[in-house]
Parts: sequence; structure tokens; C-alpha cells
Amino acid sequence: MDTSESSTGAESAPPSSTAGEPRRGWRRVAMDTRPLRIPAYRRLWSSTIVTAVGSQLTAVAVPKQIFDITGSSAWVGAASMAGLLPLIVFALWGGAVADSMDRRKLLLITNCGIAVTSVLFWLQALTGLDSVAVLMVLLAMQQAFWGLNAPARTASIARLVPEGELAAANALGSTVMQTGQVVGPLLAGVLIPVIGLPELYLIDALALCFTVWAVYRLPSLPPLDTGTKRKAGVREIVAGFRYISAHKVLLLSFLADIIAMVFGMPRALFPQLAAETYAPYGEGLALGLLFAAIPIGAVLGGLFSGTFSRARRHGWMVIGAVVAWGAAITGFGLSRSLWFAVVFLAVAGVADMVSMVFRGAILLSAATDEMRGRMQGVFTVVVAGGPRLADVLHGSAGSVFGARTAVVGGGLLVVAAMTGLALAVPALRKYRI
Repeated sequence: MDTSESSTGAESAPPSSTAGEPRRGWRRVAMDTRPLRIPAYRRLWSSTIVTAVGSQLTAVAVPKQIFDITGSSAWVGAASMAGLLPLIVFALWGGAVADSMDRRKLLLITNCGIAVTSVLFWLQALTGLDSVAVLMVLLAMQQAFWGLNAPARTASIARLVPEGELAAANALGSTVMQTGQVVGPLLAGVLIPVIGLPELYLIDALALCFTVWAVYRLPSLPPLDTGTKRKAGVREIVAGFRYISAHKVLLLSFLADIIAMVFGMPRALFPQLAAETYAPYGEGLALGLLFAAIPIGAVLGGLFSGTFSRARRHGWMVIGAVVAWGAAITGFGLSRSLWFAVVFLAVAGVADMVSMVFRGAILLSAATDEMRGRMQGVFTVVVAGGPRLADVLHGSAGSVFGARTAVVGGGLLVVAAMTGLALAVPALRKYRI
């Protein structure tokens, strides 16, 4: 690996037998499916397909039920924040846990916990409890289990696939998750009038049974023997942050995501833009297209990930993707046509997919196995927290300067900040596998 950072690859992953095989015809641009040849990764990925859609059913059902009970969007927002703190705390702790115990066992425990929570969601809806407090407690429980689960799930990938296929594996996983964000809400909108909210929760719980079964069939993933027994306490969490600060390429990968999401995620302004700028197209249509455009672009990027998944200069791919994201968001802010706006947001979605793929690959390849769980814990917090901070920043800026000005300004800030960071600190530019 051509990098000055201390790093190890997939220590126990199988060798890549297809790394040198040329791809011909449509296979040069289509999704890179090499990791699916590995049975263990295929099981982990197939479980993600089911839960990506099922989790979105619950993600729609909870705010819908809270609004039905209270008639207040403020309560819906409060419930979202109630889930954020447990996610942050348990993701950081979960990363340390994932580095100290068998990751397969942790995935089994946490997936069972998420499934039980979904059953409890179903029971409270079935009995007509109509308690916002109960819903918020269950949401906090669900996010806590998810925070414990996510670092172990992602950190396991580097033990299942060879280093040269990490980008392809991340593209496969990210495409499934983005597809779930499109299909899940649409499916929920169709099913709610037909079967009702309780059954939506039940479908999610049943889907998680498949996830538990798939994880059960994974190989054991204990910590690699380093001669020391690991724990999962505050000291280990702090050690993870020290590790990040000592490895510039890891720190820069997090900063790249923070720059893109905090400055350049304008979703809080979509309702205002739909009501003002794009009102002639129909406010409802405009709002739906604005929210769907980025995930759709990300899915398209994943489906054609063969065009970029074999790139070796991972650092440059992240830099280019974040700059492209900022430029696309700027174009969106300047667009008065809804259709141009949707195209620019879809391009931003493609750039976001590329950024996710290579930032994830860097975290898995540039960190040692005993630190991967903690790196993924911080990654989960950054991914969850960045867009929420963006909602506050863009919402405030939109109120003061106007929605379109806030969007354009945010996009330009992304381009300037990422370019400046790349020029000032060469570690990310130099990173390659």
C-alpha cells in the first residue's frame, strides 16, 4: 500500500482471485459484484437487502403515528432528536465493543434486540396505546441497538473480503441502503391505507428474522490475537479518537464528510423551495421529487459502480466526489426549473455514493483490525449527526438570506473548504491502495 499511514488490509479475508481479470463490454460500467462470490459476505449483504426496506417502513410509521396522536410536527421533530442521543452514545460504545468481542456474536445480539423492539412497536400500535412517551422510549431503544449494530456490521466487511474489493463491497452495501430509502417510504405510503400501521411494524419484525438467520450463518469473527485482552470502556473510546488524530488520512476522511453534509445538505429547505421557487409545478410533486432525487442518484451511482470501484487512488476519489457534490448543490440552488433542480440533486447523489464508497474503504483499509469497530462507531455518529446539523444551519440561513441563496452559499463553501483542505494537508491526496 502506497501510503505513509500505518495500515493493514483485510487480515483474514480471502485473496482476490479476480483482481487482474479485465472487464469487457457492459461489465466495465455495471456494478462490481466480485465480493458476492464470497459466501460469507453474500450472507451479510443479503441480510442488508431485507432490513434496508423493512427499517424504512418503521422510519415512516413512527412519525406518522406520533403525528396522528398529537397533530403536531413539533412532536415529530422531538421524537427524531430523542433517537439521536442514544444513537451517538451507543455507536461510540458499540465501536469499542466491536473491537473487544466476536463481531458475529454482537451482530446476533443487536439484531435480536432490534427485532424485539419492532415487535414492541407492533404491540403498542395493535393495542391502541396511543402514547407518545412509549413511542419515544421504543425509538430510543431501537436507535441504541442500531448504534451497537452498525460499527460491528461494517467493520466485519474487511474480514470477509480482500482489500482490493473493499470499494466494491461498500458500493454494494451503500446501493442497497439507498434503494431502501427510496423503496421503503414508497411502499409504506402504499401499505398504510391498506393494512394499517401495526402491520407495518410487524413486517419489519419478520424481515429481521431473516437478518438474524443470515448473521447466524456467518463465520466467527473474534478479535485478532494481539496478545492483550481488550475491553470496551471510556478509555478504549478515547483511544479510538487518539488513533484518528494520529492518522491524518482517517481524520481527513471524516472531515470530508462533515464538510459535504454540514455545509451542503439542503434538505431542510426543500419544503420552502417547493412552496416558493417550484410552486408552479405543484408543491406536492416538487417536494416529493426533491426528497427522492439524491437517493435515486445514489442508487444509479451504485448500479454503475464498475466505472469507479477499481480505482486505487482512494484519497483523490473522495476529494473529487466532495467537490462534485458541492458543485452539484450549487447548480441546484441556481436552478429555477424543477427538472434541472432534480438533475443536479441526482448528480449530487452520484457524487455522494462515490464519496461513501471510498471513505468507507479508507476506514476499513487504513485502520488496524483492533481499531476498525471504533472507526465505524465514529463514522456512524458523523453520518447521523452531519445532516441534522445541516438542517439547523440551512434552516437558519434560509430564514435570513432566502432559501436559494443559502443553498448556493452552502455548495460553494463545500467546494472551497474541500479544495483548501486537500491543498493544505496532502495525506488524503497521497492515499492509495
